[in-house]
Amino acid sequence: MREKTRARLAVGGGTAAALAGVIAFAAANAGAEPVLPMPPAPVTVTQTVTVAPAGGAPTGLPLANAGASVAPLAAPAVPVAPAGAVPAGQAAQAALPVAQPTLVPASSGSLTDYFKSKGVQLEPQRPQGFTAVSITLPMPLGWSQVPDPNVPDAFLVTADRNGGDGLYTPNAQVVVYKAIGDFDPKEAITHGFIDSQSEMAWQTTNASLADFYGLPSSLIEGTYRQNNMTLNTSRRHVIVPVGPTKYLVSLAVTTSLSQVVAEGSATDAIVNGFRVAPGMP
Repeated sequence: MREKTRARLAVGGGTAAALAGVIAFAAANAGAEPVLPMPPAPVTVTQTVTVAPAGGAPTGLPLANAGASVAPLAAPAVPVAPAGAVPAGQAAQAALPVAQPTLVPASSGSLTDYFKSKGVQLEPQRPQGFTAVSITLPMPLGWSQVPDPNVPDAFLVTADRNGGDGLYTPNAQVVVYKAIGDFDPKEAITHGFIDSQSEMAWQTTNASLADFYGLPSSLIEGTYRQNNMTLNTSRRHVIVPVGPTKYLVSLAVTTSLSQVVAEGSATDAIVNGFRVAPGMP
C-alpha cells in the first residue's frame, strides 16, 4: 500500500522515522553474515531488539545485532565477451541476462487450496528453537510483542496498544509454516492474492509477484470490511527454501482506515524493514 492517497499505508522511503527496534529470529549460523544497513532515518534509532529463538521461550528482549542475519543480495554482474574473441571492426557487446518469465496471478484457489491439491502438508512453526529461517521484523516506537489467540498458528504478533482509534489496534502478524511435500514455489506463489481478494468489500491498492530478495513472493495491499470497520492492510507471502525443505513465511500489517496517516511511519517501517533469509536446517 504505497501512500498515494491518505487512505493507504505509506511504503515509500524514510521509513525508519518511527523505528525503535528490530525483532530478529536469527539462525545459529547467521552471525557470520554481513549486516544489512538500515535505511536513512531523520531521527536516531534508539535500540535494536533481538528475540533469540534458540533455547526455549525468551524471558526478555536482550540487546543484540539484529541485522546480522540478513545480507543484501548483490545484482549479478553482466558478463562481457573477451576482447580477443570479438571480430575486427565489431564492438564488444555485453551478454544480456536471461529474462525471467512473468508470473501471472492465479484466478482461483488460495495458497492453502494449492498446497492441498498438491498433497503438501503445512506444519505451523513456533519461535522457540526455530533456526531454519532468519526473520527480521522492525518494532516501531510504542509497539510491543503481544500474545494474540485470534491469530491462528501465530509465530509472532506485535501491536501498538497505545495507538489505534479505540476500536481497532494496529498490528503486525507473522505466521511460518513448514511445507512438507513437493511443489513448484513459483507456481505456488501465484496463489498469494486469493485470500485477500476474498475479504469482504476488498479493494486492491497495490499488488506484485516480484521476488523478495531473490525469494518467490507475493505482495498485495488494500482495504476491506470487518465488523463494520474498514481496515487497511499489507500482506506478503515468501517461500524460503532451506536445503530440500521449503517454508512459507507470511506477514500481515493492518490498521483501521482512519489511522492510516497517524500510523503511517510505523507501518512503513515494518513493511519496508521486514526481511527473511534461509537459516540453518
